[in-house]
This record gives sequence, structure tokens and C-alpha cells, in this order.
Amino acid sequence: MNSTPAYNRILLKLSGEALAGEQGFGINPDIVRNIAQQIVEVSKLPVQVGIVIGGGNIFRGLAASKAGFDRVSADYMGMLATVINALALQDALEKVDLETRVMTAINMEEIAEPFIRRKAIRHLEKGRVVIFAGGTGNPYFTTDTTAVLRAIEIEAEVILKGTKVDGVYDKDPVKFSEAVKFDEVSYLDVVEKGLEVMDFTAVTLSMDNELPIIVFNMTKEHNLRSVVLGEKIGTQVTG
Repeated sequence: MNSTPAYNRILLKLSGEALAGEQGFGINPDIVRNIAQQIVEVSKLPVQVGIVIGGGNIFRGLAASKAGFDRVSADYMGMLATVINALALQDALEKVDLETRVMTAINMEEIAEPFIRRKAIRHLEKGRVVIFAGGTGNPYFTTDTTAVLRAIEIEAEVILKGTKVDGVYDKDPVKFSEAVKFDEVSYLDVVEKGLEVMDFTAVTLSMDNELPIIVFNMTKEHNLRSVVLGEKIGTQVTG
């Protein structure tokens, strides 16, 4: 079996909802431990791992603004939710002896380091997992866009988007049994067909910087390791 990683440095994008599991809200400790174990498997290859995590399991800014919250305030609340998730994942990783740093776009030095690009790269080079929280630090930007931005800044070779489904489909596979899965798809197809990969800003930023995205099922055991080893799992989005 191949044990040579296809990538030296990756950016793993996790949704906040992934941490909630079937309960739909909050943080499920069993799921966080499972994610941590998959990250440990990858770090032993060895591969440098950066992570961006969403906050939708706690607070979603866009939805809150539609419900009457001020959009800017709601987005900042969502950014704080990503910090809570990052600290939960850091705790799980360090419980399995994987050195981890949380870096935030909004300064909160008592619990995390401020994001400094060179320092983040140095952490990665030393074998530490770096979790980027707080979004971009600006309202109106999603954690998808944050993931692409951070991946470019740390010179990651790929974005791995861990989801609950095994790739990108032409329609929602949960609602439509006839949904067709793509093994590969172009950035332009994602935009033109409105495929659910990442938001428009994130996809175009990836396209401009020729940064591939792989969408795969993170809930399946050992899948992250398989993707990093170059196995054809999920859907690859490229030029």
C-alpha cells in the first residue's frame, strides 16, 4: 500500500455543522475526537496541517442577519463561534499528543495567538497543527473564503473540504436519489452550475491562484489519510 503523501502541506476546511453531528447544534465530543484521530493519522505521514473551521453549529451570521440582527454584529458573533470550535478541536488534538496552535484574525491573546503569516508557517514547519479561527477578521466574508485565503498565505498545495457527503453532486443527493456525482469538475463549472462546493468568492480566489479543492466525506474513518495519500476519493475541483 502506498504510504507516500501526495501533498506536503494541506489546508483542511471543516464546517461547524460537522462538529455537531446528528444533534444539529453545539459540539459532539465523539465527533471531535474522531476528527482529531484522522488528523493524527495524517500528521504522522508526515504532512503539515492547517485547519479552518466554521461556526455554523453555534451561530451563523448570515442567517441571523436575515432574522433581524445587524449584519456586521452577526458576522462578528459568527467569528467568535469559530474560535469556540477551534479551542474544542485543539483540546482534542492535544489529548492525543499532537502539538497544536490556534491563531485568530481577531486578537484575543489570552486564549490564542494572533494570525501572523510567517509565524504560522514556522509552526507548520515544526510539525504543529495550526487552526485558523475568527474568519478573515472582517464581516461579509465566509469561512470558505477564509480557508482559501489562509491556504494561499501558508502556501498549501491543496484545500481538503471535509463534509458529510462523498463529493460534489449536480443536486442534493439527500433529497434526490438520481443525483449524479462528479469525480472531477472545473472551477468555472462550479460557478456556472451553482454547485455546492464553496461560495463564489472562495471558488474564484482558488481559480485565480490555481489552488485545487478536494471535497470528500470526512465522516468515513481513515478517509482523510486516503485523500492525502492521493487516492481518488471525493471530487476534485481544478482548472
